[in-house]
Amino acid sequence: MKKKRILLKVGTNTLTRETNHISRGKIEDIGRQIESLKNEYEFIIVSSGAIAAARQFVKLEHNGEDINIKQALASIGQPHLMRIFQENFRELGLFTSQCLLSYSDFENPKSKSNIKNTIDVLVANNFIPIINENDTVATDEIKFGDNDKLAALTAALLEVDLLMIATNTDGVYTKKTLEGNMPETIKEVIDMNDLITEVGDNISSHGTGGMQSKIEAATIAKDAGIETWILNGLKDNFITDAMHGKSNFTKIK
Repeated sequence: MKKKRILLKVGTNTLTRETNHISRGKIEDIGRQIESLKNEYEFIIVSSGAIAAARQFVKLEHNGEDINIKQALASIGQPHLMRIFQENFRELGLFTSQCLLSYSDFENPKSKSNIKNTIDVLVANNFIPIINENDTVATDEIKFGDNDKLAALTAALLEVDLLMIATNTDGVYTKKTLEGNMPETIKEVIDMNDLITEVGDNISSHGTGGMQSKIEAATIAKDAGIETWILNGLKDNFITDAMHGKSNFTKIK
């Protein structure tokens, strides 16, 4: 039986559990769920968190612009981030690989083909590709979108069955209930215009995205015929609970 393919996007807020440190417990939680689902699903992960990983170890002396500091931190933090994934996943019998991509790769047909072929080989051999933007040479994630757009473009390229975007809320809340401080999740969306009117422009506390960038990502996925789930990655078992209908999240059909 052909396995269903899921692309899971986890941002810095999820991986740090909204602290200043990468949470090994959260990465183990993700690995444990993937391990329990591996007979039916194959996973590709798009992960932020390199800069947060670096900040646990270093404080850079500098005279340069803020963007250059963040790129330097990303360069320092990316190996640490991958090591934490590798160590925690390996204990669960899962194997990981690193893929660093840039948005320009998606504008070049040959690069797109190479990305797809490489990731298909990795997945076929039971390796979980962990994708991040190549922040040392590209600044789009640092400046704009916490990898949400990168996740959607990758999901479309790899023709996944489902895009899961982990965030720090139980999906998208209706504007009315949010203003009343009694947030209520929009459980299912068919028309994206209905969703866009509900979304504010708040930015997440540790990441660089916000709900707006998640909606843009879901729009890219929808155009490619891919369903998107926006769910609360701070909660344990957030993947399996969503699959078994045990949690509130937004499903964009």
